[in-house]
Amino acid sequence: MASKLWLATITFGTALTLVPAVPAQSTPPSGGFLEKTSTTSGPPVVAKHELSPEMRGDIFMAEKRYREAAEMYREHSKGSAVLLNKTGIAYHQMLELGLAEKYYKLAIRVDRKYADAINNLGTIYYTKKSYRRAVNEYKKALRINPQSASVWSNLALGYFSRKDYEKARQALQTALKLDPSVFENRSTQGVLLQERSVEERGKFHYYLAQTYGKAGRYDLALQYIRKALEEGFKGKKKIEEDPAFAAMRQLPEFKELMTLEPRVL
Repeated sequence: MASKLWLATITFGTALTLVPAVPAQSTPPSGGFLEKTSTTSGPPVVAKHELSPEMRGDIFMAEKRYREAAEMYREHSKGSAVLLNKTGIAYHQMLELGLAEKYYKLAIRVDRKYADAINNLGTIYYTKKSYRRAVNEYKKALRINPQSASVWSNLALGYFSRKDYEKARQALQTALKLDPSVFENRSTQGVLLQERSVEERGKFHYYLAQTYGKAGRYDLALQYIRKALEEGFKGKKKIEEDPAFAAMRQLPEFKELMTLEPRVL
């Protein structure tokens, strides 16, 4: 699979993270990169390798030069589903959702089993608050790649935004089972968008705290309890009595959190 790239955060209302699939590579200087090769005698020979258009686009993305990246990917896509998908992401970064949607659909037309592009199309619908369509796209992507924790997390947000809380909880649990740090990942690489925005933030972070509490990730459970309270979740007594936090009640950090009056953001 082609190399992946960058972290994307737009605004909280449309916050997206690009998910890593391969280790990050160092950014070469513009125009190419230098590679030293050894010889039996004399100074090292320096060979210059030209960057591919995709690599140039990736560098533009890393530098947040999204317009240049979109043009580079688009001009050299030549029916490549990966480059069409990356073109969509570049436009997505600029909040040009119509163009982003167009290129995700073109990528899917080239490769109907390209789960990354199908997921990314779902994030377009999610941003437009067409949650039913978003959920449908995430489910399509998961039928192709059921092991993607990031797509499961997107599905959880889709269900949550439709107020289907039980299905949201189940999707959350699956996401965290596949990758316990799925909501903590930040990367400079990726071609699969992971949604970060949700309207009922306090309630969602409470659900996330419950899921971490049940999984024994008490540090993250405490972190998301605090976030839930700061975001206006009205239910401190409910938190104290929740079975998901039973094993945490004697922790000094939990007791302290229950006595504080957090500043609502």
